[in-house]
Amino acid sequence: MSRPLHRGGFAGKTQSKQREALDRNNSSHKSSVSSPLTFVINSIFCDNSSPNSSKIVDGSASDLFNSGVFRSRGNWGVVFVKIGLVSVVFLALFGSLWWTILITTSSRGQIIKGYRRLQQQLVTEFADIAELSVGSARLKEVEFCAQEFENLVPCFFNVSGDLGSGDSDGNLYERQCGQGWKQNCLVPLPANYKIPLRWPTGRDVIWVSNVKITAQQVLSSGSLTKRMMMLEEDQISFRSDSLMFDGIEDYSHQIAEMIGLRSESSFIQAGIRTVLDIGCGYGSLGAHLFSKQLLTMCIASYEDSGSQVQLTLERGLPAMIASFNLKQLPYPSVSFDMVHCAWCGIDWDQKDGAFLVEVDRVLRPGGYFVWTSPITNTRKSLRNKENQKKWSIVSNVARNMCWEMLSQQDETVVWRKTSRKDCYASMKPGSGISICSKKHDIESSYYRSLELCSGGTHSRRWIPIKERRTWPSRANLNMSELDIYGVQVEDFVDDSMSWKSAVRNYWSLLSPLIFSDHPKRPGDEDPSPPPNMLRNVLDMNAHFGGFNSALLEAGKTAWVMNVVPTSAPNYLPLILDRGFFGVLHDWCEAFPTYPRTYDMVHGEGLLSLQTGQRPSCTLLDLFIEIDRILRPEGWVILRDTTPLIETARSLGARLRWDVRIVEIETNSIEKLLICQKPLLRKQLK
Repeated sequence: MSRPLHRGGFAGKTQSKQREALDRNNSSHKSSVSSPLTFVINSIFCDNSSPNSSKIVDGSASDLFNSGVFRSRGNWGVVFVKIGLVSVVFLALFGSLWWTILITTSSRGQIIKGYRRLQQQLVTEFADIAELSVGSARLKEVEFCAQEFENLVPCFFNVSGDLGSGDSDGNLYERQCGQGWKQNCLVPLPANYKIPLRWPTGRDVIWVSNVKITAQQVLSSGSLTKRMMMLEEDQISFRSDSLMFDGIEDYSHQIAEMIGLRSESSFIQAGIRTVLDIGCGYGSLGAHLFSKQLLTMCIASYEDSGSQVQLTLERGLPAMIASFNLKQLPYPSVSFDMVHCAWCGIDWDQKDGAFLVEVDRVLRPGGYFVWTSPITNTRKSLRNKENQKKWSIVSNVARNMCWEMLSQQDETVVWRKTSRKDCYASMKPGSGISICSKKHDIESSYYRSLELCSGGTHSRRWIPIKERRTWPSRANLNMSELDIYGVQVEDFVDDSMSWKSAVRNYWSLLSPLIFSDHPKRPGDEDPSPPPNMLRNVLDMNAHFGGFNSALLEAGKTAWVMNVVPTSAPNYLPLILDRGFFGVLHDWCEAFPTYPRTYDMVHGEGLLSLQTGQRPSCTLLDLFIEIDRILRPEGWVILRDTTPLIETARSLGARLRWDVRIVEIETNSIEKLLICQKPLLRKQLK
């Protein structure tokens, strides 16, 4: 609903002129002084549907009380209703003015300022009433998709995919983005959808109706999973006292000992902060490591039902759809401290070891690759020639990449990527792995084809993890570190300070919206939203990751998926080196996640960035994608130029969001758009 912005209050001279204008019938006066009251009266009495009615020009109107217009309508009841509205306006303004005069004049300046603010709010609200009274045409709302699209993931085969289909290599559900991916409808809710439980309860208990999985799939998914998950009538519980949780704790402790640490609590001191978990199950390892200040990103292939990624995200844990089959991962080189695979379904011996080369690419020097599989149990492999062959291929590729095997226990083996630069020069000829040319861009990998060449030490970020500062000191980069990314210290500091202020403002703005029905005494302030109100945030234009850093410093428990658009400067390496999560993405394509994924979507300058994209990439497409990603009752905060924010408000209304525009006191060029996606049970077609 459009709300014109007005400045200032009423002066006596302005009111006098307005009364003279209202008393003059059949006039076409055009005033150079526009007031909010004039706008309200114009909106109420001007019927745009009538050819004889006046039009608002520069805030004034003509023929407001033309008797011919009233007689032509033939409905005196409408006239009386509108006159009543005008009377209410005059009484409200007169009453507030009289109240101001009665109050002591000791603080006249503050009173007048507050009075003007009340006037602006009053006129804005009555402008909404006026807009409804004249029946202004609403923008057409976007329709909902058919119910079978409730778990739609564009760019992937879904809904009714043929499990027997695939490409020549037998790859199912591979990412295929193009002109055909776009949707022009909103993804509907599953039947009986419920708002996820607040963190940390929601990490361990999810609603069955929110995910596409059946009881049979849970019970048939393996003995370990059955011990981990207890399917109740309407919930799936990942219980902390289950055998599987204890198994995860013992397993992570085993990995720590194999690395040479006392326990998993020492991971941070050893320089380990971010973990890439391939085929993560349902995020149990990540949930456990989260309590140790480690961030674990789950990646798995798209699954039509019983998805690892969907259930992990529903728990509020980091996850995204990705696979090794054909393309590189959308992360730059040397980005993770550990890569983990436990029964992940990857055939590491295939394609001449290309999958292992991709692991080497994303691992930092001195980082760890942990693989748990029956193949790694050499005693049992001796009885199986096929497994023995696979183990031989994997171990040879690891040796050719200068990986060091640290330990091998039962079905788990741990390698460490070399920290020696001279090791790459001694790669054996004919091993199938070579060093990529210096022209090869190793920082901007975005779904490129898998390659058998190693990035070697070309990156300026090629720094062993033991030489990096540990978390949380890693988040605050110094001058020499910023120089690697071409960033000035002043710019970095200014960005950090502005985001600290922005987070405080966001929370103060959300307070009255969240607690609008909160009973309180006059003069009491609204309580602040709880720090665990959000479990995860998608920052669509992350820049330096300042929003992520400010949330952590403010004590918010949410983790942030920092997205660097492919059309923006690539600061993703900087974000990852700070110890945060991030990914490259083209926002003209669908984000690789399931519907109803994030509690908040944030974008600063994103709309300006998108308007310069290809013509087929519209803002409406972007908003429909945001709606797919956002959970019901989730929040959207966008900051951009005033014209783009006004456009965004109309788009949000088309998606049935609750939209509000907030002015930025220190910036007259930009505005904030704060939206909330409602929980719509009735999804009309």
